[in-house]
Amino acid sequence: MKRPIAIDLFSGCGGMSLGLEAAGFDIAAAVEFDAIHTLVHHFNFPYGANICKDISKLTSEELLQSVEAKGFPCNIDLIAGGPPCQGFSYIGKRQLDDPRNSLVFEYLRIIKEIKPKYFLFENVPGIASGKHKKFVEELIVEFENIGYSIEKPISILDASLYGAPQKRKRLIIVGSRLDVKKAVYPEQTHIELKQKQPSAFDVKLKQLSVCADAISDLVAHKAYTGCDQGIDSLHLDYSGFRKSYSLKPSGEFSLCHTRQVSNIVYGHIGSKHTKKSINRFQSTPPGTVEKTSRFFKLADDGQCNTLRAGTASDKGAYTAPRPIHYSVPRCITVREAARLHTFPDWFRFHNTIWHGFREIGNAVIPFLSKSLGSQIIKAMDINTDDLETYLLEPANEELLNYNMGQASKYWDIPDDVIPKRKRLNKDVA
Repeated sequence: MKRPIAIDLFSGCGGMSLGLEAAGFDIAAAVEFDAIHTLVHHFNFPYGANICKDISKLTSEELLQSVEAKGFPCNIDLIAGGPPCQGFSYIGKRQLDDPRNSLVFEYLRIIKEIKPKYFLFENVPGIASGKHKKFVEELIVEFENIGYSIEKPISILDASLYGAPQKRKRLIIVGSRLDVKKAVYPEQTHIELKQKQPSAFDVKLKQLSVCADAISDLVAHKAYTGCDQGIDSLHLDYSGFRKSYSLKPSGEFSLCHTRQVSNIVYGHIGSKHTKKSINRFQSTPPGTVEKTSRFFKLADDGQCNTLRAGTASDKGAYTAPRPIHYSVPRCITVREAARLHTFPDWFRFHNTIWHGFREIGNAVIPFLSKSLGSQIIKAMDINTDDLETYLLEPANEELLNYNMGQASKYWDIPDDVIPKRKRLNKDVA
């Protein structure tokens, strides 16, 4: 049977898209404001429409026309996305009216106009607590007013409880159109069993995944600090947990389409460290914070701390603190971060380290988005055994080298949409 179709709004490089494809969806369209991130999404999902545009300037008609131009029907099964929520008004005012939350209204507008069968809204867990709680309450009322049943109570899901070797929480709202079977939250699949005697319920769950499960086979390969020559995949171990990372869609990603890639795994790139830093990293016990840099040092039998994106270009283009590897005195590489975020090795990122880490840090963890997508597939009564997968046309790898000017030209947009990166004068600093 034909696969159900989804649209990913605020898609970034494609963490949500990847999980939904793994659940059985085709990504008919993705909308992203950043030209470089859109190129990366286009590279990994070449079969759908990739739209680089301010969503407030995108009409639903244009979006559906783009979907139709790619050969997909306009009857959309799912729209997913996490619009930035940055402003919160004073008590007594509608927080949705804060102009800094305008992108949430754009998300609502698209849902209201296209009327997909289901939607997924994801965001930071902080908007569900304290004074921000009112924001979520207002948002739920708006969704209900446009004809959707909301699964309650609203939940904050931890990706580690769905198989990820990383502690990362996201607020998720699941909406179902009133004329379809209601979708619910996925049940957790993993639990920490070391600290207690497992109950009958716990016995059904798997032990939490840990850092070594994801990245231990990369230890034997020195991280590149210059040209990324890649690693021959024959020298990597795709057994056990790492089956999902294989260059051929396997494990959690067995329902993904096959990308035509070489047998070389790219992205094992990192930064050069001073001798002093290396010595400090070496002497820091795993599972603790290095005192000078304040970087967290991973433990092979522990989980990764939440990977962050760092600041955007208009805030100085700073990379977020990266964890220290548990057995090598250096920070983790882009590929190690990708694996800790549950991206398979065939998934590519921009070849610039700063962009690569930002793309990963901003992404929804694919294992979590797959769990969410699978619940919607279940509500639609779709047997995933009946879904086809395809061999996709190879993408142009040069796209992963484009700077912002080149990327903007590719999408035919002004190159000042995203503020230019600020570079500090070292003499001044």
